[in-house]
Amino acid sequence: MMPERLKAFMLPVAVLVAFEIWVRAAGPHSDSLAPPSAIAVALVEAFRDGSILIATRDTLISAFAGLLLGGSLGLLLGIALGLIRAFDRLMEVTIEAIRPIPSVALLPIALIALGFGYRMEIVIVAFACLWPVLILSRAAIGGIEPRLIEVSRALRLSPVDRVRKIVIPAALPRIFLAFRLAAGIALIVAVTVEIAINPIGLGAGIMTAQQALRPDLMLGYLVWIGLIGYTLNAGLVVAQQHLFGRAALVAEAR
Repeated sequence: MMPERLKAFMLPVAVLVAFEIWVRAAGPHSDSLAPPSAIAVALVEAFRDGSILIATRDTLISAFAGLLLGGSLGLLLGIALGLIRAFDRLMEVTIEAIRPIPSVALLPIALIALGFGYRMEIVIVAFACLWPVLILSRAAIGGIEPRLIEVSRALRLSPVDRVRKIVIPAALPRIFLAFRLAAGIALIVAVTVEIAINPIGLGAGIMTAQQALRPDLMLGYLVWIGLIGYTLNAGLVVAQQHLFGRAALVAEAR
């Protein structure tokens, strides 16, 4: 029998073959489409001259730095909101009023305050990553078995020790899931910022290829971004299953 993982690649391969045939049959050169074979050649050329590697470095620096900044702040706030009910009620309206703001809507403000470059992009990515980590961390802390908290009180643990020894270990599978979701958001927002305004990274590479009327290279960048996202998520899934085992499945089911 064919392995399940191999079966998952059958549909994408069939789509690529069909797309190749369709574009080749369409005839004249298109400014917006290119056959997969031409996309593959353009990707090889971009790797050969190093341009796509530099763009990848710039995007991943911004995405990971924003994830670290926004995720850390979201985790701290999520723990505080989950443990301190009065603080949770106090911040509820503020959080729910700010959370729906699209991260890209902050671009004009961030551009004026920080200018082009890494700092502006990192701040926008951090804002986008803050909310999923905060919401899921708060829910994870709130869902901890109350008896564990009672045990920590019976042991007379300090608030810091209670968080370090009881709260975080109990909520860690769902907190890791929050960071896994935020990692995908970080990549999406970083590329979006680069397409919209920041002249670095993979998003800027897409725009440069589009302006040069190179649909093969433009689509090559899109394919490469998809491969990065797939690899990132697959790596985090493997780490999640390795670290937490069955607890990882429970965390996703909640």
